[in-house]
Order: sequence, then structure tokens, then C-alpha cells
Amino acid sequence: MSDATSRSLSLPLRLERAAIRGFARLPQAVIARLGAGAPVNRDGERLAPEVAAALGVLNRIPGSDFSTKPIDAARQQIEEESLVFADTFPQFTVEEDLVIPSAHGSIPATRYRARAGESRGLVVYFHGGGWVLGSRVSTDSAVRFLALHAGVDVLSVDYRLAPEHPFPAAIDDGLAAWEYAVTHAPAWGLDPTRIVVAGDSAGGNISAVLALELRGAPVEPCLQLLFFPVTDLSTKHPSYEEFSDGYFLTERQMDWYREHYLADPAHALDPRVSPLLTDDLSGAAPAYVAVAGFDPLRDEGIAYARRLQEAGVSTELARTGDLIHAFINITGVSPSAYEATLRAAQAVEKAVAG
Repeated sequence: MSDATSRSLSLPLRLERAAIRGFARLPQAVIARLGAGAPVNRDGERLAPEVAAALGVLNRIPGSDFSTKPIDAARQQIEEESLVFADTFPQFTVEEDLVIPSAHGSIPATRYRARAGESRGLVVYFHGGGWVLGSRVSTDSAVRFLALHAGVDVLSVDYRLAPEHPFPAAIDDGLAAWEYAVTHAPAWGLDPTRIVVAGDSAGGNISAVLALELRGAPVEPCLQLLFFPVTDLSTKHPSYEEFSDGYFLTERQMDWYREHYLADPAHALDPRVSPLLTDDLSGAAPAYVAVAGFDPLRDEGIAYARRLQEAGVSTELARTGDLIHAFINITGVSPSAYEATLRAAQAVEKAVAG
């Protein structure tokens, strides 16, 4: 995060960010003591001590549940939280704001390139936030991490949000962004056959759906990178009950997201909403599916990875048992989150090289 971005935070948030960064610099032995007694899930995985300690603080902050607030206030809260936890990076060679044309209007986007010289490929990235919240600001740290460590360009897309633009607006914008990336890749010095579609949470859902929609297209993704994706809004898998509250993303918030994203509850049965319900997943792009051990969405992510494998799709399931939802946003304060996100960046690097 640049100094200018840091100064855009209010004084209390700047102080909160300074406290979090100071905590992250403590010796691991001290952090482990602070996180002593970290919860263990039903599979025997223990929450990372730095995450347990941070949750102990966050869960005591009054008014932290955005689902109790008006939409505008919830959106502001998510962006501010992302800035508080954002990692720090060197100056990037390219930070280019773009406008993607579509049949439904203009889609804002930003292209990132960390270093001068040849880029290995392109990642088209869709942020999380339940199709209701989030933006290029809230996902800035995560996409910079991928651009830097995978040595690729990243096109971060501000697709339309619900409830103003319910399903299928996000999917339509995702397809428009993909076509734009394929068309413009040569002008950026990139091979259009080396494009990854990626996203976290709701953005992972969009990416999974695009990987299915693009089967047989003139240019298909060389990889679908799905961070803790939503794959099934038609039911609640067992991890919903196990991690209903207290682990950052809550069951109540997922219900709130679903109600805002779907104008008709019956749309939950549409495979473009719940790709896990797709009859045949064969022919989709190779997949890297990252899930966290303490996340309501864990089980549907695992189920989707297994369905892809059963359909003959080359799929790596990366389960990091000691983390929570949205761990890609805390790489600057959690060694475990850093390593998990680095492994995903290495999967991107391998895919665009192949």
C-alpha cells in the first residue's frame, strides 16, 4: 500500500493499521503465546495463532457486522478494512486504469504489472464481496501480490454489483472482461493463450462459471484460480454450521449476500449461480482451488474440486487448514496466509509458462 493510500485512512484506522503491523512484527514465539488456545476444527486442524489473536480483537469490535448496515456503509467498511490489512509493495511499473465496453455500459478495470520487461501472462481477476461489496480497492493488495510473485499482468475488474445489478450482471460483465482481455493482450505484449481467470469468494464463483461458459471458445483460460469460491447457493454444506459465526465470514452474512444477489431465490439452482450443480464439468480449464480450514465455504470448495477431478479436469486442491476466509488479504500480517497465497502465485506462474 502506498503512503498516499495510507494517508487516505482516517486517524483511527491509521492507528489500527499501525497496531496490526506492529503485531505482525512480533517474534513468532510471542504471537504463538497470544494465540494460545486457538480453536481446532472437526478435522483436527488448529487455527493459526496470529489469526486467532486477530479474530479475538475483531470479534469484540461493536458494529463490525456489515450485514446490519445500509449498502453504502457496508461497502465503505469493506474498503476501509482492506486498507487496514493491506500488504506493502514496491512501486509498480504499470498501474493503468481502463474502461471495458460492454452491452450494459462501461466496466472500470485496472491493469497491474510489477516490473519492467516481459510479463509471463495475464490474470483476469474478480474481487470478492458476495457480489454486493468489494472493488478494485478492496482487492488491490491481493492482485499486487499475484502480479509480483507470479510475474504476470493482472487485470482487476469492477463488475456491476447487486442489489442494483443482480444475477446475471456479474457473469455478463465477467464475459465482457474476458473478451476485452483476449483482444487487448497482444497490445500489452502478452500471449492471449496465456490468460488465467481468477477470483476470491464471489469472484471465485464468477471465475468458475466463466471457465465453464468458455468451453469451446476460440480462446479458453489456461487456468481457473479459485480462492475459497462460492460454488453452491442452493444449500448449506456442513462447514456452514461448523463456522457459522466468529471466523470473519459468517452464515448471516452469506444469507445477506444471497438475498441481495438473487432477484429470484429459484436462481440458486441455476448452474451459473451454483456451478457445483452443473451436470457435466468436463472440458473446463485446469483448476487450482484454494480453501481454508475455518471457512463456511470450505466444504463446497472441496466438493467442487472433487467434481472437477471426477470429470477429468486437471485440478489441484490446496487446503490450508489453519486459515480463515479471505486469507489472501492478510499476507502482510500472517505467515501462513503469505505462504498459501505464494503457492497459488506459483501455480499461476506454472500455468502461463506451459
